[in-house]
Amino acid sequence: MNLPYFIAKRISNPGDNSFSAVIHKIAITSVALGLAIMMIAFFVLGGFQENIKDKIFSFSGHIQIKKFSLNNSYEEEPIVVDPNRLKAVATDPYVAHVQEYAHKPGLISKDGEVYGVLFKGVAPSFNEALFDKYMVEGEFISFNDSTSTDVMVSSKMAKNLGLKIGDKVINYFIMDPPKTRRVTVKGIYSTGLDTFDDQMMIGDINVVRSLNGWKNDEVGGYEVYLKNIDDIAAADDAIIGELSVEHYTERVDEKFVQIFDWLNLLSKNVSIFIWLILLVASFNMVSVLFILIMERTQMIGTFKALGASNSLIRRIFSYNGIRLVLKGLLVGNAIAIGFALLQDFFHIIPLDAANYYMEYVPIEWDWSVTIGLNLLTLILVSFVLIIPTAIIARIKPVTAIRFD
Repeated sequence: MNLPYFIAKRISNPGDNSFSAVIHKIAITSVALGLAIMMIAFFVLGGFQENIKDKIFSFSGHIQIKKFSLNNSYEEEPIVVDPNRLKAVATDPYVAHVQEYAHKPGLISKDGEVYGVLFKGVAPSFNEALFDKYMVEGEFISFNDSTSTDVMVSSKMAKNLGLKIGDKVINYFIMDPPKTRRVTVKGIYSTGLDTFDDQMMIGDINVVRSLNGWKNDEVGGYEVYLKNIDDIAAADDAIIGELSVEHYTERVDEKFVQIFDWLNLLSKNVSIFIWLILLVASFNMVSVLFILIMERTQMIGTFKALGASNSLIRRIFSYNGIRLVLKGLLVGNAIAIGFALLQDFFHIIPLDAANYYMEYVPIEWDWSVTIGLNLLTLILVSFVLIIPTAIIARIKPVTAIRFD
């Protein structure tokens, strides 16, 4: 029988009205709240980061294939990738999907109002399933043998110009000479990101081809979607190796470097916040164990008088502290996971989309982080419990037995 564990188990269940019971509850609450706050912080941070990244990737892919050009405008030089090279890219182990695109700047005019737009031409290869979650009204544009005049606009553009599904508008393209196209609003989307919602109009890539006089196999570029975003560096190296010298790749995390740097900065802030919480939880547990040792001074003196070693008595209180930590972890997990489930399913905490780019607090379920936080809390707090048990060696049996 493990004697220190047996004694720790007996003294860890004090009466409901005793002073020890209050101290135990404080210790459990301290650990539980600390763990719950850390888990919720990571759930929300992960959800926020993934939500922003998904919106960017939905519009730009993970890696873009382009043609070298000195042109700094929104328009691209026409690109034609050899079919064999393109097939090699599409079948690369890192790649999930490849789709073509082309951009053309222009203006929308309706009822005397003018709005600048960036027309993004897409093809039937466009990943509609990935884009569906951003659709607010209407449906995705349809493709046919001829050039489709259907377009999708953002809810922000629709509101500013008073557009609704089925409306026809004139799109003026900035060229020499200027050209126009009459388009029909087929769908309305919303990402919450001003980068896209302020100007992006999505339509048929054949519109851009006809305006620029391109051939049917010419595009502005290719968007490559990966199976795992963590492989973006390796995938970029593999893809560039399949292209000719006149083509290059651009990673989206480098194209929108300000956004990704901001997201990484949030991670650093949360990490600092986590360590502060762990420091407070550890300090609280040390304080609690000091109090429990002081309260059990007579018991310690009696054990020493009966021949118990300092090591045995220290293990009694260490086991007692670890039991309190485990109970706190159990309660903390229940609080954090319960809150995350409520938020994930019912969106009980809303957000202002204009300021936060989303309508509610997002949740990202990352069980590796959850397990890591539990282990980190258990190991760190259990380790610092060694500090208060060191006082046991200084307690003398005669003095302790007389202690009141």
